[in-house]
Formats: sequence, C-alpha cells, structure tokens
Amino acid sequence: MHPAFSVIFLTTLIGVGQGLFLALYTAESYHAVGLLPAQSPQFYAWGAWVAVAFLVAGLVASFFHLGHPERAWRSAARWRTSWLSREVIALPVTMGLMFVYGAVHYLGWDLARFGIETGLPGDLTLLVGALGVIATFGLFLCTGMIYASIRFLQEWASPLTVLNYTLLGIVSGFTFATLFAALFATDLVNFFGGWAIIAILAALVTRVSSLLRNARIRYKSSPQTAIGVRHSRISQRSQGFMGGSFNTREFFHGASRLWFRSVKWLFLMLVFPVPVVLISLGMSSDSPIELAAAFMVQYLGLLAERWFFFAQANHPQNLYYQTVG
Repeated sequence: MHPAFSVIFLTTLIGVGQGLFLALYTAESYHAVGLLPAQSPQFYAWGAWVAVAFLVAGLVASFFHLGHPERAWRSAARWRTSWLSREVIALPVTMGLMFVYGAVHYLGWDLARFGIETGLPGDLTLLVGALGVIATFGLFLCTGMIYASIRFLQEWASPLTVLNYTLLGIVSGFTFATLFAALFATDLVNFFGGWAIIAILAALVTRVSSLLRNARIRYKSSPQTAIGVRHSRISQRSQGFMGGSFNTREFFHGASRLWFRSVKWLFLMLVFPVPVVLISLGMSSDSPIELAAAFMVQYLGLLAERWFFFAQANHPQNLYYQTVG
C-alpha cells in the first residue's frame, strides 16, 4: 500500500496522547493506594491537556487525507458496521473525557461537591479518569481494527495489529510522560521511565512477532486467480497501458527493496533499543535532555514504523497491476 503521511501522523500523534493519559492515570491510581507521593493538581491538569493537544494535532493531520474535509462529519454515519466510523466517534469522546479529567483536577473538585462522601482523595478525578481509560482503549481498538478487519490484506488481518497499535501508543506516551515528569514532577521520573522500558520490551516482542508472521505468509491470491487462468506458468509483460494509474500509485509504495528493508531496521533500532538506553541515562542523571532525546528519537522511529506498516501490506490488485509497460 502507498503510505499516506496524514494517516501516519494521525495514528502516531493520537497514540502519544493516549499513552500519556494512561501514564497520568496510572500514577494517580498508584497514589490513591499509597504507592506514590501526591502531585499537584496542576501537574495532572496540564498533563491531560497536553494529551488532548496531541489528539487534536492528530485530528488536524487526518483532514489532509480527505478529499472533501467539509463532509468529514458524514464519516460517523455507519458506526454499526464501520470501524472507521467508530473511531470518528471514539476520538472526540476520548478527547472530551481527557479534557474534563484535567479540568476537574485544575478546579479541585471531588464527589463531595455533589453530596457524595467517599473518603477517597481525588474520587471524582479517579472516576472521570476511569471513563477516560475505557474510551482510550476503545479508541486503540477502533484504530487497530480499521486495518485488522481487512481480511484480503493478510499482513494486517491479525490480532497483532490491534495489539501493536495499543502497545506502541503506550510506549510513546510513557516515554513522553517520563520527560514531562522530569520537567514538572521529578519524583515520578523513575516510575514512568521504568514502565516505559517495560512497555518498550513488550512492544518489541509483539512487533517482531508480527514481522515474523508476515514474512511467512502464504498468500491466498496468485497471478492465476488475478486473471482467472489456471495455467502453471504466467508472466505479465504489461498491464494494458504504458503509464501509471490510480491503482499503481495508491496500492503500492513504489520504494526500492533496499529502502524498504532499511526502513524496517531503522524503526526497530529507533523505537526500541535506543530509547531504552536514553531513558536509562535520563533516569540515572535526572536530566531532561536524554529523556527529550529519547522521545524525539522514538517518535521518528514510530513514523518509520507506521510507514513500514502501511507499505508492507501487499494489495492483491498488485498481482494484476505489477508491470507498467
């Protein structure tokens, strides 16, 4: 498939925002049971709003993928059958809950304000945050299933697609949370950094698993099925016209085999081992410089990973449109 950079930025940016929100709520949950020190309400408020900003940035990027942006609202109409429509609904719901979570922290509200006494500190933010967590994982599911549900693209049609979208979003969010903590809550650096490294290792396992799976795929389609001829030896010399077309542009990445393989090894290095080293250095020195470098390097790697994810999908129509002339 031809990777669309608008979708690449959409999926990676909202992934950072989702992961950052999960990191913030995890820290607050640990504090609620006495495992972490308290943080200022402003830390959670601004952290949640930064997460919303990442989702807004991803949403803006997605509009560049639309031929008629003014009709974008119609994409939610088929929510009963379309994972894309469900994502269009889940995204603003998630953004809204994240914003409210930050606002409740900023205003210092709790359930006692509404006549409900629980005795639990931050009970209202924990409740709103729990709803936000559900929405966040729902958004991960919708985004991943947009691709995993396309059965004829065998590289995508796997539970690993949804799992990788979720874990890579968590990875980038916790990496950014480590940087955020280094700037505004230094006693959370080791907490976020430790979970970021654990998430990176888990995502490495699942992403490598998907690469190994895709390398062993036995394709259901063949040149014989593409043209309906069962002869054992079929060789295409031309696709019927001398120039390119929509089919040759939109369903094939057009990159050389060397470039394609280079991108794979590039993202494997930038997303996984390099950030682990930089996060470890940042945790030991309490310096935001290494943590900022870890996030930037990892995000560049995620852009390469998402490009590879889209480019690796081998559309069956390429069996027919494989030769320009």
